[in-house]
Amino acid sequence: MEAVQRRRIVVRGVVQGVGFRPYVYTRATGLGLTGHVTNTPEGVVAEVEGAPAAVTAFCERLAADAPPLAVVHTVDHHEVPAAGGSGFTITASRAGGPVRTLVSPDTATCADCLAELADPADRRHRHPFITCTHCGPRFTIVTGLPYDRDHTTMARFPLCPDCAREYADPADRRFHAQPVACPACGPRLRLLTGAPPRETGGADPIAAARRLLAAGAILAVKGLGGYHLACDAANPAAVAELRRRKARGDKPFALMARDLSDIEHLVRLDPAERGLLAGPVRPVVLLRRRPGTGSGPGAATVADAVAPRCPDLGVMLPYTPVHHLLLGLPGDPPGPRLLVMTSGNRSGEPIVTDDTEALERLGGLADAWLTHDRPIHVPCDDSVVRVCDGELLTLRRARGYAPLPLELPLPVPPVLAAGGDLKNTFCLGEGRKAWLSAHIGDMDDLATQQAFERAERQLESLTGVRPARLAADRHPGYRSGAWARRAAGSRPLTAVQHHHAHIASAMAEHGLDGTGRVIGVAFDGTGYGDDGTVWGGEILLADYTGHHRFAHLAPVPLPGGDAAVRRPYRMALSHLRAAGLPRSPDLPCTAACPPEELRVLERQLERGLHCTPTSSMGRLFDAVSSLAGICHHAGYEAQAAIELESAALAAPPAGPGPGPGPGSGYAFALRPPQPPARDAGPGTAPVVADPAPVLAAVVADLRAGTPAPVIAARFHTAVAALVAGLAALARERHGLDTVALTGGVFANTVLSSACTRLLRERGFTVLRHHRIPPNDGGLALGQLMVAACAPHHPHQGEVHVPGGTRQSA
Repeated sequence: MEAVQRRRIVVRGVVQGVGFRPYVYTRATGLGLTGHVTNTPEGVVAEVEGAPAAVTAFCERLAADAPPLAVVHTVDHHEVPAAGGSGFTITASRAGGPVRTLVSPDTATCADCLAELADPADRRHRHPFITCTHCGPRFTIVTGLPYDRDHTTMARFPLCPDCAREYADPADRRFHAQPVACPACGPRLRLLTGAPPRETGGADPIAAARRLLAAGAILAVKGLGGYHLACDAANPAAVAELRRRKARGDKPFALMARDLSDIEHLVRLDPAERGLLAGPVRPVVLLRRRPGTGSGPGAATVADAVAPRCPDLGVMLPYTPVHHLLLGLPGDPPGPRLLVMTSGNRSGEPIVTDDTEALERLGGLADAWLTHDRPIHVPCDDSVVRVCDGELLTLRRARGYAPLPLELPLPVPPVLAAGGDLKNTFCLGEGRKAWLSAHIGDMDDLATQQAFERAERQLESLTGVRPARLAADRHPGYRSGAWARRAAGSRPLTAVQHHHAHIASAMAEHGLDGTGRVIGVAFDGTGYGDDGTVWGGEILLADYTGHHRFAHLAPVPLPGGDAAVRRPYRMALSHLRAAGLPRSPDLPCTAACPPEELRVLERQLERGLHCTPTSSMGRLFDAVSSLAGICHHAGYEAQAAIELESAALAAPPAGPGPGPGPGSGYAFALRPPQPPARDAGPGTAPVVADPAPVLAAVVADLRAGTPAPVIAARFHTAVAALVAGLAALARERHGLDTVALTGGVFANTVLSSACTRLLRERGFTVLRHHRIPPNDGGLALGQLMVAACAPHHPHQGEVHVPGGTRQSA
């Protein structure tokens, strides 16, 4: 009698909702094995029985040959007693036990489904919810684990006989595809118009929606993770009206293009950018504009109001069947080829997901609603990325990436980190995995705070992490910190310095275990400093357990707090005063300041009223942008800095010597100039980088008639030289040779590239963010690592400040 062997296999990772059980079924039956496979909260569990060689072959390449959407983390198997039997079955999922499996992100419609969508002979021709095992909604429809139809928002749609046959057929692409449906049994698309909104009587809501868009209407379109507001991107009146209704200022809108050919004349595209645009994630990709219009006969155009004075266009390709239908299939009547697709919300509020809320909260913003009856359980905005030096740079991590976990460089206890108040995300971690939430938003709105709480509960339920300690930003006024203090109860809470968290985030992303310090360059707009002032131009020597402030930008008054952020000319005038430079009437920043405000501002600076000191590099970018005459009023975050970067891109290339090019010299002054002995301790006073010589050079260039783009480029070059010089000084004194570039300022690719080039030329290892945002969207990961590695964990109900003192919670 031939020997038989039976093995039990547990596969963990993203293995539910991605066709893993059908894959196991096909693999087992192909090898002549018997047994079964099922979903459990632990992962996919299978038992296979047969000839030992066949069992070995089954186990050997189980991970390597997995379905395209699967992410296999571990495959554990061991021998169990043979049980006999015939055939191989997919058995009902088992609930109960600890959650160890992972949910797949939502994925763009695959090529096979798109072919069926456009095929008049296919029963799903033009079906707005076509999907299969390899594409479609996952994370946003999941209500529980294990991942089965009953645990999704598709539970309310019973399968028709045809779909049920496909679902049960191991040879079919929709075998055990949980969101599967067709026109006979699936969700229904509706178009609502009028006041109050009512369903239109036409048979084809897509065709009617396309006509409305072509006529200049603004539509609320229900997507995977929330509503979008859409209009024809080539229609200046429609774009301007959407901007007015959303009170969006000049903040750029994202575009959706039917195909790459519709944008190639507008933007530069390299292979990495093409891959991101056309891949399964389909994020918004920030692309450099081509000079001029770049349009030709019949080319798609973009209204100037889509992204005024911005060097980039944010573009994504369709990722749902509804998007493809809206932009038109081959043979459809002509319609808009480029759509503005912006988050469906009022300014400052979270994205709308509920259908009733959409009618209420988007009333006054939308002229019509293209909606459907498949509920969205988890809000999820579009991800935003760009390519810097050929590498991915994530700016907002959401749809397509969340809730995939991150591998940690060392095991951590169960921790919840609350993140910051701007671009909020939170992070759950346990063992060697961390789950960064999808983008939540800015926490100054009650609706966003409520969305945070719902998302936190939902991610705990999906991951099974039950936090034993919490972490939050050290800022005493942050709403995220206030929530963490309330939620902590008797659990310990670690308060983490803002820029230390940024650096720890970069370290964790690059797999550093914290046994050595890095030179952390943390440049952003604002962060609460150890001394109670506003930091943001920091060079910290840091590991996960602490940080030493090695150098920083010279502090200047922040006159009027947020008023100085909204009106960059105030920062320019503050910097001029701190540098001992007169605010002459011929300077653009002086001319931009109304005379009465100028008089009040001078008194404010003289007396130090409402003038918190700030060492922010972001505010210095604002100041130079206004001083150079580029941007005096910021209608959205970092507008002045973005326009300064845009100007720098327009500068002529630097020449080999003195002249008008960007290479002609600005330089920061360093105080104190004399270095102390090597390995000077934490008590050593930090080096101060004084921008006064840079500002004086900018003023001299202005008076010499130097163009603003050249001034902008020279400023970027000076900041990069400062970073390289301070890193060299830190290496000389402390023997460190790894530099982490982090903070929102490093979303600026001109600066990031220049810093990286100079540092690598000097032999440094440079850590830059790729999968985790450099801005506050990545803050929570760093908080989690600092809290997990704090050397003295606080007692219950206490707040621990690494490197500081314990405080009562």
